[in-house]
Amino acid sequence: MLLFRHAQKSIELIDSFLNLIDQGSILFKEGVRNYLYGNRESFLSNLQTLSNLETEADILKRKTENILYTQSLMPQLRGDILKLLEELDNIIDLAKTSLFQFDVENPFIPAELNQDLVKLTELSTAAIESVIPAARAYFRDPDSVKEKLHRVYLYEKEADKLADAIKRKVFHDMPNLKLSEKFHLRYFTLHIETLSDAAEKTADVLSIMAIKRTI
Repeated sequence: MLLFRHAQKSIELIDSFLNLIDQGSILFKEGVRNYLYGNRESFLSNLQTLSNLETEADILKRKTENILYTQSLMPQLRGDILKLLEELDNIIDLAKTSLFQFDVENPFIPAELNQDLVKLTELSTAAIESVIPAARAYFRDPDSVKEKLHRVYLYEKEADKLADAIKRKVFHDMPNLKLSEKFHLRYFTLHIETLSDAAEKTADVLSIMAIKRTI
């Protein structure tokens, strides 16, 4: 009974951890939009809240790891679960770091790119938001994980295509920009795109984990 309670506690912590990743994705999306449209105060609020969430996620991750190790829970699954937690934690770390760079470097972004960058942010965060239910399903219904992951790969591919289109537009269709400004825009486009790549990497880990549990 005690072992069951510890196992249940670890799953509850993972659920809370996943909630934080989900919230972080939403805050990143709002933060980029607020930066692009000059809502400085709201942007800084998004950044501060995201930073707090990232710290909270680290604490929950360590608590979960501690329970898994000290209570010898799910030994056959422990390594995979720890790998999954690392990949998920990397997502919220990237979100915080990327949004922080907007504040530090204060990139000049022409208004004509706003719509494309908002769309790119939506696609990248949609990939993150799609990986969350798949991660939850792993602990409750591993047979359903694969069907939940196809959206992650779809959004990641669409994000890649749009990011390439934005970079092409910057370098081919915006002659008034300095080369240094074009490099800066490419850099921040990559910042946003990288989140969908992190979601895809997490999906790859989950896919293998689910296969192991269902064979």
